[in-house]
Amino acid sequence: MPYKILLAEDDPILRNELKILLKNAMYQVAAPDTFDRIPQTAADEKADLVLLDINLNGSSGFDICTQLRQGSDTPVIFLTGRTDSMDELTGMLKGADDYITKPFLPAILLARISAVLKRTVKAAESRNAAKFSHRGAALDIAACRLTFDGRNTDLTKTEMKILHLLFLQPGAFVAREDLIEYLWDNHIFLDDNTLSVHVTRLREKLKMIGLRDFIETKRGLGYRI
Repeated sequence: MPYKILLAEDDPILRNELKILLKNAMYQVAAPDTFDRIPQTAADEKADLVLLDINLNGSSGFDICTQLRQGSDTPVIFLTGRTDSMDELTGMLKGADDYITKPFLPAILLARISAVLKRTVKAAESRNAAKFSHRGAALDIAACRLTFDGRNTDLTKTEMKILHLLFLQPGAFVAREDLIEYLWDNHIFLDDNTLSVHVTRLREKLKMIGLRDFIETKRGLGYRI
């Protein structure tokens, strides 16, 4: 599916030229002619990127960028005739991903749009790769947190690593020896007895958010979820 770009440009001639340029580059384009609801429009349109002028009729691009950043990480590129370095600094501090001044070369604009999209998509994929789910429970590696039915519990590094290996092999038993080796590989040095203590504590945390019997033990086989 092609990326969708929300274009906020109040010059109707330039807006039309940009729409043609972006569509020829295989982007979908939403280009409103009023700018008081850009954050909501970006959400409604499921925009992948916002191309934003600063001097909009009745609105400030800086203010719009601030509003966008309050509830979204959708990338923003300022496209503006304001060439002062302080304006560029302000734009980046407001949370913009790039700042392009007019006049611009179409090929350069397209290249920088592509670069921002690739960077943000890669970052999103990286965040998603750090999240796992099984039987309604969601493990967030980066936050060291497990969530179930709207409730969550914070995990220690050891607890998170134990769950991480189990989430990597849902439904399969993981031998205690494999768990200990995995923990040692991650610089968590514990023995068989200490592993039992950590699993017991982890089970208590899981019970507190409604996950009873989430970790199953079978003698001679190990643990599984």
